Amino acid sequence: MNEFEVLVAEIRSIMDEARANVSREINTTMLNTYWLIGRTIVEGEQNGNLKGQYGKKLLLELSKRLTKELGRGYSRSNLYNMRELYLQYPKIQTTSGKLSWSHYIELLSVQDKDARAFYEQECISSKWSVKELNRQIGTSLFERLLLSDGKTNKQKLLALAKEGISMSHPKDMLKQPYVFEFLGVPENKPMLEKELEAKLIRHIEDFLLELGRGFMFVGSQQRVTLGNIHYYVDMVFYNKILKAYVLIDLKMDELKPEHAGQMNMYLNYYKTEVNDENDNPPVGIILCKTSDNIVVEYALGGLSNQVFASSYVYYIPDKEVLIGEVKALLEQENSECGVKADDNK
Repeated sequence: MNEFEVLVAEIRSIMDEARANVSREINTTMLNTYWLIGRTIVEGEQNGNLKGQYGKKLLLELSKRLTKELGRGYSRSNLYNMRELYLQYPKIQTTSGKLSWSHYIELLSVQDKDARAFYEQECISSKWSVKELNRQIGTSLFERLLLSDGKTNKQKLLALAKEGISMSHPKDMLKQPYVFEFLGVPENKPMLEKELEAKLIRHIEDFLLELGRGFMFVGSQQRVTLGNIHYYVDMVFYNKILKAYVLIDLKMDELKPEHAGQMNMYLNYYKTEVNDENDNPPVGIILCKTSDNIVVEYALGGLSNQVFASSYVYYIPDKEVLIGEVKALLEQENSECGVKADDNK
């Protein structure tokens, strides 16, 4: 690069940084302004003791008047969201200038405070667009992470709400189930493994988003040669946070013990033949149509390598069902703790 090109690059860098700073300032000012409007609306309701239909009427009248005097941006729904921003974030300092007003509109749709805190934290960490945030909320990522290892607990719930996905251990990246709604496949349509693999590759950006933070696609049908026999790993990724290869095998039916043995063989090969000295041990994920917890426990138990199993679906799961499963596991945990406490008396 000659001196002129270096000069152009430096000026471009200065302008890019300046534009980013201006964008952050505008975003922070907008959030602060909408929070103040929300506070003013709530205080106006309280002073006038307006509740129920009267409160809705106030927003409607405000919307008409403000739109007439100030222009667009003051619809009743937008004023309602400003009001909610103040109610859900009573201290403006708890909002993040790294997220836009549009991000917060999506976050305000999440009623559970722990779930909302998780999505907010993960949105900042993973730099999700509004569209990506909308998808993660819609596919119940929070609940799927809690269900990923077949059990949950309050400590895990609070950790997710406070820190997001920590990625300190391979199992932290697992979801239950994985959701492939972006493929547009009907729920009960029969499909071959090669067809599913081909569709996932064609939608690789969506698949990477579903897998989570730090994933890079290495390739499909990666050959593993042992003796004179060739085997092929369906899909191979590298996770730059875990510093490990992640091998994925796609299965069209339930988990079988032989699937675990095959994946274990792949991992041994990668650990010996592919890994660099700075890489951590590779991780294997077997994605099945269904996975029985007992089969998973016995098939994967005792393996020296890190092999996990999870299921996948072609449609967005019923959020209420997932929430119900999380609550059931928490209640089961509380019940078991109660029994242990009684036994210790």
